[in-house]
Amino acid sequence: MLRSLCIVLLVSSLALLCGCTAGTVPSFNLKKLAKSDIDMVIDRHISETNRLAAQLMVKLYKRNPRELRKGPPGMTVAKRLKLLFNTPYTVNFNELNGAYGNRAIPLAFDPNFKGDRVFALMAGIAGMLHTAYNHQTEYFMFDDLDQQKIYHCARNLESIAWQLNSRRADNGELFILANSIDAQSGLSNFSFERLFGKMIAIQDVLAQIISDKNDRAINKVVHGVASTVLLPI
Repeated sequence: MLRSLCIVLLVSSLALLCGCTAGTVPSFNLKKLAKSDIDMVIDRHISETNRLAAQLMVKLYKRNPRELRKGPPGMTVAKRLKLLFNTPYTVNFNELNGAYGNRAIPLAFDPNFKGDRVFALMAGIAGMLHTAYNHQTEYFMFDDLDQQKIYHCARNLESIAWQLNSRRADNGELFILANSIDAQSGLSNFSFERLFGKMIAIQDVLAQIISDKNDRAINKVVHGVASTVLLPI
C-alpha cells in the first residue's frame, strides 16, 4: 500500500503541475493514472464479490432469524454488514473467540457452538476473501496479489456450499438453512447455490487474470467438493 500511495502522490503532483502550467484544473480522477486496465478490472471483480457476499449474508439471516438473536444485544443485520464489509476491516471478534477466515468456518457447524452461526460462517467467508485480497478494496500498478490464494478461495467456497447443504445437528436438522424444496408445492429455492456459483466463478476468473498478469501458473490442487478441509489462504 505504501508503494501505491507514493505512486498516487507522485502522479498527482505531476498532474497538478501540468494543470497549473496550462492554467487549468484537472477534472479527472488522478488515482486512475496510477492504475492499469487490469487493475481496474481487478477492482471491479473484487467489488462484485463483496457485494455478493453481503447479499448472501442478508439472505442467510432472513432464512435463519434465530441466529441473529444469539448475537450481542441490539444486533441488527445492518450492523453485521458494517462489521464485515466496512473498511478498515475488523478481523477480531470476541464472540467468535478471535476466529476469522478459515478458522471461523468450523464454528458454524460445531454442535457445541452456542453463538450466531450465520455470523461465524460469514466472518469465515468474508475473512477468507479479504485475506486473499490483502485486505484491500482498490489496486494500483505495483500492488501484488497471489493468484494461488484466490484460486484456493474458489475451492473453499465450493466446500462451504456443500457443508451448508449437508452438515446436520444430532437431531437431523441443518445447522444453517439455505436452499430448500417445498414439500407440498415442489417448488425449489436454489438462490443460495446461485450466489455461491457466482462468487466461485469470479474467483476463478480473477485468479486467471492475476496469473496472466504475474506470469505465474496456478497450482490446481485436487480438492473434493464434499470436504470439510479448507485450503490455506
